[in-house]
Amino acid sequence: MVSLMKALLSGVSPKAVAIAAASAIALPMALPHATSAQSIDVPETQPPTAASGAARAVEQSNSPIGIAAGQSLMSQAESAISSQNYTAAAQNLVEARKALNDVSTYYQNLSGVFVGIDSRVTSDLRDLALEAAQVRDQASYQLAVVYRAQSRPDLAVPLLVEVVGSQQPTRSLGQQAYQQLYELGFVGIPYEAPGQ
Repeated sequence: MVSLMKALLSGVSPKAVAIAAASAIALPMALPHATSAQSIDVPETQPPTAASGAARAVEQSNSPIGIAAGQSLMSQAESAISSQNYTAAAQNLVEARKALNDVSTYYQNLSGVFVGIDSRVTSDLRDLALEAAQVRDQASYQLAVVYRAQSRPDLAVPLLVEVVGSQQPTRSLGQQAYQQLYELGFVGIPYEAPGQ
């Protein structure tokens, strides 16, 4: 635009300036994809068929995120429970629940992105979300039992209700959680699954 103004001031004919201005405006409009393609040109890469050990770090127990991380924290909690260190056990289980809940949510969110794009990826991510949720429910149940051992039913009851809701009373863990609620006096009627 500045060069057009200079051209007008230097005595170039107004018709030549108008043609130059039209060209300056029309050219970018005619080739919008060509100019934008240059600014975001990223080479396509294919994911490796067999990832190296460093790339699979989330699967290791010392990873701060992932199902293995939650299971590792649960193992530490079991060791603390066996030595009756309920404070340390509770801390490990709280961290395990959070890690597993987060990773389950991440898998669910990723699964939604691939719906209608790749059913294999969607199915795998749903399976991982379910596995993380199952392990989270186990951590929640163990944490509720630890809170019971610490005479903290106010903390145990919400966890047990959560487990029953997630697992349903038709599954073993859901039945165990309901039994804990019955033993605490939170519910008044015992539940026996059909066929027991």
